[in-house]
Amino acid sequence: MIKHVNILVMVLLCARILEGQQEKENRIVNVGVVLDLGRTLGKIGMSCINMSISDFYAAHPHYSKRLLLHIRDSQNDVLVAASAALDLMRNEEVESILGPISSMQANFVVNLGEEAHVPIITFAATSPSLTSLMSSYFFRIAQNDSAQVNAISDIVLSFGWKQAVPIYVDNEFGRGIIPFLTNALQQANIRVPYLSVISPSFSDLQIANELYKLMTMQTRVFIVHMSENPGSRLFTIAKHIGMMSQDYVWIITNGMANLLTSLDGSVVDAMQGVLGVKTYVPKTKRVRDFEVRWKREFLDAYPTMVDVNLNVFGLWAYDAVTALAKAVERVKSSNVGFEKVNNNMSINFSDLDTLGVSPIGEDLRDALSDTTFTGLAGEFGLANGQLQATIFQIVNVNGNGERGIGFWTPEKRLTRNLMSLKNGSTENNTNMNLGPIIWPGDSYSTPKGWKIPINGKKLRIGIPVAFSEFVNVAHDPDTNTTKVTGYCIEVFDAVVQALPYALPYEFIPFKKPDGEMAGTYTDLINQVYHGKFDAVVGDTTITANRSNYVDFTLPYTESGVSMVVPVKDNRDKSAWVFLKPLTWDLWMMTACSFVFIGFVVWVLEHHINKDFRGPPSHQIGTSFWFSFSTMVFAHREKVVSNLARFVVIIWLFVVLILTQSYTASLTSLLTVEQLRPTVTNVYDLKNNRLSVGFQTGSFVRGILESLGFQDFQLKKYNSTEQLDELFSKGSENGGIAAAFDEIPYIRILLATYCSKYTMVDPTFKTDGFGFVFPRNSPLVADVSRAILKVTEDPRMKEIENGWFHKQSSCPDTSTSLSSNSLGLDNFWGLFLISGVASVSALVIFATTFLYEHRHAWLLYNPNTSVWRRIGVLLRIFDQKDLSSHTFKKDESVVQDRTQTSISHCASEASPSTHYTPPSSDFSTQTESKFSFSEDQGTVSQDNVEVNRCNQGPPQQQQQPPLTSLD
Repeated sequence: MIKHVNILVMVLLCARILEGQQEKENRIVNVGVVLDLGRTLGKIGMSCINMSISDFYAAHPHYSKRLLLHIRDSQNDVLVAASAALDLMRNEEVESILGPISSMQANFVVNLGEEAHVPIITFAATSPSLTSLMSSYFFRIAQNDSAQVNAISDIVLSFGWKQAVPIYVDNEFGRGIIPFLTNALQQANIRVPYLSVISPSFSDLQIANELYKLMTMQTRVFIVHMSENPGSRLFTIAKHIGMMSQDYVWIITNGMANLLTSLDGSVVDAMQGVLGVKTYVPKTKRVRDFEVRWKREFLDAYPTMVDVNLNVFGLWAYDAVTALAKAVERVKSSNVGFEKVNNNMSINFSDLDTLGVSPIGEDLRDALSDTTFTGLAGEFGLANGQLQATIFQIVNVNGNGERGIGFWTPEKRLTRNLMSLKNGSTENNTNMNLGPIIWPGDSYSTPKGWKIPINGKKLRIGIPVAFSEFVNVAHDPDTNTTKVTGYCIEVFDAVVQALPYALPYEFIPFKKPDGEMAGTYTDLINQVYHGKFDAVVGDTTITANRSNYVDFTLPYTESGVSMVVPVKDNRDKSAWVFLKPLTWDLWMMTACSFVFIGFVVWVLEHHINKDFRGPPSHQIGTSFWFSFSTMVFAHREKVVSNLARFVVIIWLFVVLILTQSYTASLTSLLTVEQLRPTVTNVYDLKNNRLSVGFQTGSFVRGILESLGFQDFQLKKYNSTEQLDELFSKGSENGGIAAAFDEIPYIRILLATYCSKYTMVDPTFKTDGFGFVFPRNSPLVADVSRAILKVTEDPRMKEIENGWFHKQSSCPDTSTSLSSNSLGLDNFWGLFLISGVASVSALVIFATTFLYEHRHAWLLYNPNTSVWRRIGVLLRIFDQKDLSSHTFKKDESVVQDRTQTSISHCASEASPSTHYTPPSSDFSTQTESKFSFSEDQGTVSQDNVEVNRCNQGPPQQQQQPPLTSLD
């Protein structure tokens, strides 16, 4: 019995020892909590913090350290929050502080934490300005507001809105995002015309006045960056004054979008149609289960707040406590109590000298920086002391809450769903990647993003008073009304009709009481710059200097500045006009070709054609006659060789084209009216000091001055009639020799005086006529698109024909002023073909001839000179080729009569000797003893025989071998 009692006592003692050791090991770590417990966000955060501590240590009962919370209410006041943080550090010696939720409060508390080495962990202070504090003891378990600015700019860009007005609260939270937001918008070419600032202390009346001010502007795209208050009041007032209607666009940042589930129902009802950018948290089973538990515990603590739902700030608060508990457990230091040091803090609080330094602050800071785990809000990991931006969800406020319409990621930008990201598909940054949207006013059509503030007024459009063809202002005394017509007016009316919306406007003539224009075109455009006109419609040219002050639409007329001069009939009346159709090089080439063709035909025909034989003068005359007579196809000589026929056929084709072209060109020169400009070179005007004209008030004067024209050379005109009068006088009589103007004005002059003037180079590039609007006016893009529609429509041609009808008798001003003479460049191909054919025929003939008479070259003494042999070949070429069919018929009788004489001559020769041609000139020809024509009769048989005995073997027979020429 005693033994059992001793054992029981020993067990109890061991249990007590173990319990004491466990209590000793479970060291308490003091943690401060500074939240605005009067706000819904503070209550949500506090409940999530308590649940996180409970869940964490229930899951990790073996951990040796426990977090002990010391809670303080900041009462939404900066000084109270700073005082609470100081009290926690000095009196409770907390190792870390959770909170505050306000960026302004965090700004002060972070400085205290830096001095005391106490990590400050916030889950709701999102202002980018806190990053500039560069405190290593500041941890933001939330996304930086600057991470969402690219998502906002992509939304604005995807719908084609060109302007947006940020509306933000005037405190640390609101001001921090503005530099990043405006920069992102400007990089997307989205203009920020105004920044609307709402002070937290504004009354409802002051907020309404600011909204009324926004209603007077054209921009209808507003980006709201506020917390739930005064954001809730802003939308309630906006709905009351009519700014939550059709044509308005409202985009809220995650400052309100993350709190939509916690807002009052009346506020959500006022925000119908609003787009929001909120932090995306996947709805996992763990998150859904936690929401159910949180809702139950939250209602137990706050039974009256039945409409409040969990948001991402509560999830971040839960994960922040988990991270802190993990980091505290990893700290190895066992020091307790703050170390007292001399404090030189600049913050003016009482008893700051009693504030010590946390002994585990540095270790805890390093442990927090390295902590990673999977939390409720996703993967937890800090970079530079804050969570990194991942995915944003785009929501549309509709009904009793929000409806997701898409997502935004840094890699894929806007996308309809996240499945496309997993599949690796690429999507463009367009609104087609978002779901259907219900806009303010229950509209399904996308707002254009701007609207002309009507307020009983129309768009004031200034018009010039100059050329009536472009703008004509006529006053009707009966009705006391002003009627405005003209080409520019009709084009503008067509453009306005092409707009997808109504655009009320009225024309206001820019003129003096006497009816004259009240200044130059530049003065008129400056009226838009100074706000006196909302636009200018008329013959206003787009220039670089003017675009520095106003914006122009796309041009709707032909562009350029050109020179116009009088024309004169330039038909040549001289006696040598027949030479003008061809240039001198073509004349020379043609003449040379005639001579060459005559020579080629003579070479090819001389050996076999009696028409090309006879005395040298006769042969030369015949060759030239034959060649030149082909020009009129009057040649009588026949060509009998195939090579000559081939050459002549090619040459006749060349001659046919040359004669036809010459005839056509000469006819044009003699019969067609040749209108030529009196001046073709601007430098002739300058060098001869001739006067030139320009339109009054036109920028063309600057072009003329840059070209070097002097003031005394420049003459002004105001109408086509005055311009015609200046031309009629001439430069010598106080008029002008040329005028420089824009092409549309020149078209008017040519249509009125079509036979008197022409447009010549040079042409100076301009951008044509355009409509004028103020800088960054949203109308410019829409009107430019409408201009493209009108110019591509047949209606534009009808308008032009109605105002600038061109008479059929008007010369084509675009006709080239180059010479009308035909040159060698036009026909060199023909001459090339004829030359190749002729040379080829000569080569073929020479080759054939040398081959047939090769014995005359080879049978002579090798010592005989080359020139002697060539001479023999030439004498053979000069003789008739009696073997040719052209001579066989005529020479048949002569052959029979001379056969006996040839034999007799041969028998008298010594049988032991070879026949040797006489040393006398071998040029004595058989045909020289005959008549040149059949009409002269024939020579006697005796003469033929004697001649052939003296001359040797007949020509038509092959010569016997020649042993020596000596």
